[in-house]
Amino acid sequence: MSFSFELQATSGAARAGVITTPHGQIPTPVFMPVGTVANVKGVPQHILEELGVNILLSNTYHLYLRPGAEQIRKLGGLHRFMSWDRSILTDSGGFQVFSLSSLRKLKEEGVEFRSHLDGSLHFLSPEKAVEAEIALGADIIMAFDECTEYPADRERARKSMELTLRWAERSKRYYEEHKHEVPWTRDRAIGTTGDRAVERSGHRATESQLPGDEEFNEANSQSQAPSDPSSRPERGGAEGPAFSMARSPDQPMARLASARFASSARIHRPDLFEGKTQALFGIVQGGMYGDLRRECAERLVEMDFPGYAIGGLSVGEPRETTWEVVTDTLRHLPKDRPRYVMGVGTPEEIVQYARLGVDMMDCVLPTRAARHGLLFTSEGRINIKAARYADDEGPLDPNCPCRVCNRYSRAYLRHLYASNEVLAQVLNTVHNLAYYLDTMSRVRHSILLGEFTSVVTGVS
Repeated sequence: MSFSFELQATSGAARAGVITTPHGQIPTPVFMPVGTVANVKGVPQHILEELGVNILLSNTYHLYLRPGAEQIRKLGGLHRFMSWDRSILTDSGGFQVFSLSSLRKLKEEGVEFRSHLDGSLHFLSPEKAVEAEIALGADIIMAFDECTEYPADRERARKSMELTLRWAERSKRYYEEHKHEVPWTRDRAIGTTGDRAVERSGHRATESQLPGDEEFNEANSQSQAPSDPSSRPERGGAEGPAFSMARSPDQPMARLASARFASSARIHRPDLFEGKTQALFGIVQGGMYGDLRRECAERLVEMDFPGYAIGGLSVGEPRETTWEVVTDTLRHLPKDRPRYVMGVGTPEEIVQYARLGVDMMDCVLPTRAARHGLLFTSEGRINIKAARYADDEGPLDPNCPCRVCNRYSRAYLRHLYASNEVLAQVLNTVHNLAYYLDTMSRVRHSILLGEFTSVVTGVS
């Protein structure tokens, strides 16, 4: 199957499951790092793999403008373009177009807008947005929607909701007609003829020698971080979830290189993806009005999408309103489909969203905060710029197993930031991502045990 969702356990309203896409399995609930322009800022793909990232998010709007969706299609799709063989989700660009309020004109047909890069004029319709997402080739793609501003009166919210529903129908219709044009298959990938050789990291192999699913899974498993928190090492151990490249007797560098090659080579095996397609999710809108959200959810469910997102949040509304909208909307979404809340939140919030029954979340907060020196720890938030850390030889978070906390002191991290070193942003981002991912791993583990509580991260 191209896409499936299996529910494995519940604890109250919280759910643990597995999403299967053409590029792998995703244990849920899951936090998805944001890689807007085909990269998570400051973090190379091999570190994301070692952190245990199974799916990341990229944005259609930004990639549509630069380098262009067709350019990425010509290069074999987003997975091959960014050398990432795990799952990807692309937003349709609706939220980004919404943020260009002074540069856009909204019509029934779509949105005319000017690029924030050079002012050039563009037009995105549901059909063009899905066309771009098919060209990019993400595993999960989103229907084109209109994000309502806050505050918005009921009439404005209803008109926006109705437009989103019409656009959802058009998105789905175009997707069904063109879903087999995804750039994974043999006739659409670049350079996949006969005995074409693939070169990576000094290795060379003909197509007939490239690993299949079984070989890939076996080799790649050697380089992935353990997802079970109980299997992670104590602080100071030789292995950890972040960039674990240390040589050991049972895992020499040659074996790691083999796993790296298997991962890279699999991207160049279009035959592994023959007949597989993307999954198109619908997006629930309706402003901050519960009855409109309910109506939108029910009408989207009638269209039978494989998953549903709750959009139009984090646009300036009070946090209490956000909780109310999410809680109420979840009641009207099917239990056998993934539920995705877009653009949230803090570590404490993602725990509580999981408690409500949300399966998928994304947010720029861990990466953006890291670049500004704000770090999340089990002892609370740390502003590493503060002078009091200049003499602090302790780890950033004594309870975190990531490589940053295992190796560097707060004093050193503060020095890097004060010196405006690029490494400061890299290390800060790696830690924040590790903290978010570890938080979600603990949540999932707790749900599977049937013991989910609000205190799973050290921060209630």
